[in-house]
Amino acid sequence: MHAKLYQRRGPPSLANHCAVPTLSLFNGILVGWILVAVLSYVALRRRSAAYGRYAGQSKGPQLSARLGWVVMESVSALTFAGFFLTSDRMDQLPALLFFCMWEAHYVHRSWIYPFRANMAGRKMPLSIVAMGTVFNIANGSLNGYWLFHFGPERTTAWLVDPRFLLGAALFVGGMGLNISSDNRLLALRRNSTERYGIPPDRGFFRWVSCPNYLGEIIEWCAWALATWSLAGLSFAAWSVGNLAPRALAHHRWYQETFPNYPKKRKALLPFVL
Repeated sequence: MHAKLYQRRGPPSLANHCAVPTLSLFNGILVGWILVAVLSYVALRRRSAAYGRYAGQSKGPQLSARLGWVVMESVSALTFAGFFLTSDRMDQLPALLFFCMWEAHYVHRSWIYPFRANMAGRKMPLSIVAMGTVFNIANGSLNGYWLFHFGPERTTAWLVDPRFLLGAALFVGGMGLNISSDNRLLALRRNSTERYGIPPDRGFFRWVSCPNYLGEIIEWCAWALATWSLAGLSFAAWSVGNLAPRALAHHRWYQETFPNYPKKRKALLPFVL
């Protein structure tokens, strides 16, 4: 094979600054992280995280929902960027594309969405902000360290590999579904005096209650495929662990709140779940 898909070029660039874990240790950390995601799924099926429409379940200290959102989402963009900017792979096209994919999601999530959403006067539990911040730092660090310092360096040959091509295409499609579905929800709230209403039968709302969550799950499953890494798989596991229970809770809430809620809609997967 004339063009290798990846190569190793000696120790990672952080080696002069901190102890470098062995591959088996790093993989063990990632497997443990995936197991925690499974436990999170089980816990969230029992009790929804206390923010948004479930914020009343929390009795602890709270802060502005917009500020809390910006804080806990921004750290993911900043952490990942830090690993990229301290890497010796910044001039490599695959690494640059991975960086752009990640930042495209989190720039929108951190600094565009919360200022478009109607969060005026709404509160978010400080505990949710703290947990979200810790998660995003850990997740951004695991993925950033693997892609830009510790894992194998991808060559340009990776960009024509079917795993990358399919993963990148699904990532773009998932992000498009996530944003377009959020836009429909934002429009619904702008055009109504009520805080929540029944999403109209348009787009993927024809089939599921939470296409915005479906789009985000598709994004990070696609990320796992495009990066072909255990770090990417861990993020996909966390996306399912966090968002699938919330989609099921939203679907149940819609059915209990609106007697005329469309019977044909599923929670997350069309015709299935």
